[in-house]
Amino acid sequence: MRRRIWRIGLIVSLLAAAGLAQEKSGGEGESSSLEMWKWANFLVLAGAIGYFVGKGAPPFFASRSREIRKEIIEAEEARKEAEARAADVDKRLASLEAEIAALRSEAHEEARAESQRLAQHTAAEMAKIQMHGEQEIAAAGKTARLELKRYAADLAVGLAEQKIRTRITPAVQDSLVRGFVRDLK
Repeated sequence: MRRRIWRIGLIVSLLAAAGLAQEKSGGEGESSSLEMWKWANFLVLAGAIGYFVGKGAPPFFASRSREIRKEIIEAEEARKEAEARAADVDKRLASLEAEIAALRSEAHEEARAESQRLAQHTAAEMAKIQMHGEQEIAAAGKTARLELKRYAADLAVGLAEQKIRTRITPAVQDSLVRGFVRDLK
């Protein structure tokens, strides 16, 4: 970097010396002197621009180069990740048909098991209903027999009462009351 500055300074001083020498020698006049100063100004300006560009460019390009390398590495990682995802998706798609078949088989098996369970549950409920019905019938039969016995007893008592009323006259009744009173004493 210092070498450049020295080179630029050397070139500028040589041009300035050449311009001064030509002026003293009485060259072509004022127009050539003005033109030399223009060239000298241009070289000084170009040298200053070169110096500042030379001073700031290497760090800029170095940092830009690091950023580009970093972005290339990130892009490579993203590409690898995308390829891995694509491979995973391809693998899933390849096994998707087998998974669907397994799910269908599992669903059929579950449906069959549920149907069997429902059939067993229905059979058990029917057995309970039949047993309950038989118990109801037995209870109704027992109740009917009890009512029939009660009715028969009521009829028998009624018939007996009717027979007794027809056989007992007021005289027989008086003799029964007297006998009862005698037994009480």
